[in-house]
Amino acid sequence: MSELTLTVMRLGFLAVLWLFVIVAVQVIRSDLFGTRVTQRGSRRGGAPAAPQQPGRQSAPPQQRQRRGAPTKLVVSEGTLTGTTVALAGQTITLGRAHDSTIVLDDDYASSRHARIYPDRDGQWIVEDLGSTNGTYLDRTRLTTPTPIPPGAPIRIGKTVIELRK
Repeated sequence: MSELTLTVMRLGFLAVLWLFVIVAVQVIRSDLFGTRVTQRGSRRGGAPAAPQQPGRQSAPPQQRQRRGAPTKLVVSEGTLTGTTVALAGQTITLGRAHDSTIVLDDDYASSRHARIYPDRDGQWIVEDLGSTNGTYLDRTRLTTPTPIPPGAPIRIGKTVIELRK
């Protein structure tokens, strides 16, 4: 082999070795410090809400008229204890992914663990999204989308979530 080929091979091996070291350091860093948990649902800077167009309603009428319907989702156990999300008719996703509505910093949660959404009758449904460790509603592991009674605990790893009025 020529001297040039041997030098290029040495530099290539050195580059691959440094790439391996950098990736290993990033993995160790993420294991030590975990993922960053962001609070969603609170407005920063006191910005006013977007003006509502005339003739449009913010929530379907059947949801507004139901008495005793839950209005918020509250984290009652886990690292996010006290976090509250207002139920405004939108789908709420739970998991470790950064684009989830509630980002769970829990080793037992999947990146896309579960979702909570309203049905046509104004009732809230919880669905496990194929998570590894499962989603539990009142100590029962979910296998199908299930209606959530107000106050029933939804357990995802060490995190417990409840619908409240």
